[in-house]
Amino acid sequence: MKKHNILALFTLGLIFTACNDDKKNTFSINSSTLKQTYHTNETLPLEIDNPNNTVIDSVVYFSNDLKIGSTKGKLPFNYSLSKEKFGTKTIKAIVYSQGQESESTIKVNIYSNVAPQILSYTVLNTYPHDIKAYTQGLEFYGDILIESTGNGEGVGTRKKGKSSVRKVNPQTGEVLKINELPDSIFGEGATILNNKLFQLTYLNNEAYVYNLETLEKEQTIPYFKKMEGWGLTNDGTNLYMTDGSDRIYIVNPETFEMIDYIVVSTPNGTVPSINELEWVNGKIFANFYGQEAIAVINPTNGIIEAVIDLSTLRNNVTKHADLDVLNGIAYNKKTDTYFVTGKNWDKMFEIKINK
Repeated sequence: MKKHNILALFTLGLIFTACNDDKKNTFSINSSTLKQTYHTNETLPLEIDNPNNTVIDSVVYFSNDLKIGSTKGKLPFNYSLSKEKFGTKTIKAIVYSQGQESESTIKVNIYSNVAPQILSYTVLNTYPHDIKAYTQGLEFYGDILIESTGNGEGVGTRKKGKSSVRKVNPQTGEVLKINELPDSIFGEGATILNNKLFQLTYLNNEAYVYNLETLEKEQTIPYFKKMEGWGLTNDGTNLYMTDGSDRIYIVNPETFEMIDYIVVSTPNGTVPSINELEWVNGKIFANFYGQEAIAVINPTNGIIEAVIDLSTLRNNVTKHADLDVLNGIAYNKKTDTYFVTGKNWDKMFEIKINK
C-alpha cells in the first residue's frame, strides 16, 4: 500500500450533478444557485423555477422521501442541514398549482463540516499475539482481553485458523480459554454488555450471545435485515454494529432490531468499510478495513473528529503470507492506554494517544 496523507484515507468524496427528473414539468427546483456539496453547518436554499409565471398554491419539500417543509405560493424555502444524516440526498419538490401537481428532484451531497484533528501516539509496550488469530474484535474484561477471530478465506496460504471467541492474557498473548466455531461460520466483531459476550457473524446473518465466564454459546439472534456483520461495540445500553458500509447501526441488544443509525463522514465525503469498534469515553474509535489508522467518531452524528495514523506499526510485525490489515482496538480504563493489533499479527502494541 502506498503511503498517503492521513487525511486522504478518509476523504472519499463523490460528485453528483443536480438534475430535474421530469423535464416536461412547467416547474422545477432552481439548481442554478445550488452547490453539489453542502455541510451540516449550512442551509440549503430551495426555490421553484417558474418560467411561465404560473400561479403556485403551495410547495412541499422532501429529503429522501421524508418531508422537510412546505411553503405557500412561490416563497423560497431555506432548509437547515444541522440534523441531516450524511450522504447523497434526493431533494424532491411537489408543486401544487391550479388543481394539478408537479414533481421535480435534484441530488446534493451533505457531509461533515469538521476537519479531523490528527493525533499522535506513543508506543509504551509490545506484547506477543497469536499469529493465527485473524482478529475481528478486541475488548478488555477486567485485566484480560476478550478477542473474536475469523477464519478461512483470504490472502496467502488461506489457513487463518478457526473463528473463535477467546480470553487472552494481554501481556503474554497466552490464550486462557477458547470456544472455536464451526468452519461454516466466519466470526466478526464482539463486545461485552450486560455481563454477556456478543459476537457478530460475517455472512450467517445472525449474532451469538455467550456466557462470559465459560464462553459457551447461549443464544442466537438474527439481524434486523439481510446484511454482513463487521464491527461491534456498545454504550452501556445499546449495541453499535457495522456492515462494511459507511453506516453504524444502533441496535437493541435483546432483539437486534435497529433503533437508529449514523453515517460516518469527513468534509470530503462519507467513509465506508467501517470495521472494528471500541466505545471510549462517549466516542467511537473505529478501524477501517484496508486502512492502517483509527478514527474517533461522534456517535450522535457520525462526524470523524480525529484520526490516528498507525501505519508504522506494521513495520514491527513479522512478515508472512497471511499477514493482513490493522484491526483490533481495546481500551484499558485502568491505564488510559489502548491495545491494538492486526489480522494475523504476531504482536500487540500498547499505545498512549497524545492529547
